[in-house]
Amino acid sequence: MIIKHYIHKEMLQKLAWTIGLLILIFASNKFVGFLSDAAEGNLPADMVFMMLGYKILASLPKIFPVSILMATLLVFTRMANDRELIILEGAGASKAFQMKIVTQFTVIFCLFVTLITLYAAPWAEKNIHTLKERAKEESDISGIRPGQFKEFSQGDRVVYVQNFLPEKSLMEDVFLQVRQEENLGVLASNHAHFQFDRNSGNRYIVFSDGQRYVGEPGLLDYEITEYEKYAILIENGERKVEGLKTAALTTADIIGSDNMTYEAEFQWRISLIIICLCLSLFSVLLVQSSSTEKRYTPFIIGISVYLIYSNLLGIAQTLLRREIIPEFIGLWWVHIIFILVLFFLYYMPQIQLEKNKR
Repeated sequence: MIIKHYIHKEMLQKLAWTIGLLILIFASNKFVGFLSDAAEGNLPADMVFMMLGYKILASLPKIFPVSILMATLLVFTRMANDRELIILEGAGASKAFQMKIVTQFTVIFCLFVTLITLYAAPWAEKNIHTLKERAKEESDISGIRPGQFKEFSQGDRVVYVQNFLPEKSLMEDVFLQVRQEENLGVLASNHAHFQFDRNSGNRYIVFSDGQRYVGEPGLLDYEITEYEKYAILIENGERKVEGLKTAALTTADIIGSDNMTYEAEFQWRISLIIICLCLSLFSVLLVQSSSTEKRYTPFIIGISVYLIYSNLLGIAQTLLRREIIPEFIGLWWVHIIFILVLFFLYYMPQIQLEKNKR
C-alpha cells in the first residue's frame, strides 16, 4: 500500500506539471495570435480571453496522451536511475505489480479524460464556432474609430463617424461616401448601425432619418433624397457562414451514426482515451527493459512511438472517413497492433531468460 501511494503521488505530481507546462506553451502561442487578430480588428478585444479559454479546453484531449507518457517516463526513469526499481523488486514489488499500480492510476486518469474528450471538448468547440461567427459580425464594428475615416470594399465605401457606441453597435452623426463608376453618392444621418447577413456573409450599414446625395463630381445637378431607413451594402461576403465542425458535435449526435465522418470522429474520441492507457503501460515496460546508463533513451523512444501511434490513428481516421476501410476495422487496428507490442515487451524478458537457461 505504501509503494502504491508513493508511485501514485509521484505520477500525479509529474502529470500535473507536464499538463500545466504544455497548456502554458499552447496558450502562449494562441494568445499571441489572438492579440494580433484583435489589433487588426478581426477579433473583438473582449473575446480574446474567452476564445483562449475555449481553445485550451478543446485542446486538452490531444495534450493528455503525451502528458501521461512523459509523466510515467519521468517517474520511472528517475526511479531506475536512483536504483529504486531494484529496491522495490527486492521488497517484493515485481514488475507485474508495478504495472498493476500504474494501470490503476491511469484508469482513474482515463475517466477524467473521458469526461473532457466526450463532453467538455465538443462543448468548447461549439463555443469557439459561436465566437468566430460573432467576431465576423463585429469585425467591421471593432475597426470603427470616432473622428476617423474607415474604408470598405477596397475604398469604394468610406465611412466617417462622429460618435460610436460599440456596445449598442450604434453610430451617431454618420457620413458615408459611395463611389459607383462616374457617380458619387453621399449619405448622411444622425443614426446608423451595422447589419450582418448570416446566410450570405454580406455586411450592411442601415441609416435612419437622413439624406442621400447622388451626382457626378464637378456638376451641380445632385439628386437629394430623404429617407427614414436606408441600407447600403458595404462589403460582400466572400463565403457563407460555416456550419459546425464535426469536432463541435456532441457525442450523442455522432454515436451510432451511419455517416462515416461521424463514425470516424467517434472512434477518434475513444482512441484518445485508449492511447493514454497504452502509452502509460508502454512507458513502464520501456524503462524496465532499458539500461539505467542510457538516461535519455526512453524519452527518445517514447516520443518517437507516440508520434507513430498518433499519426497512424490520424491516417486510419482519414481512411474511415473516406470509406476506404470498413467501420469494424476503423481505428481499432492501430490499437491492436500497439497492444501486441505491449505483450511482446512484457514477455520478452521471460523469453530471453528461457533461452539463456537453455
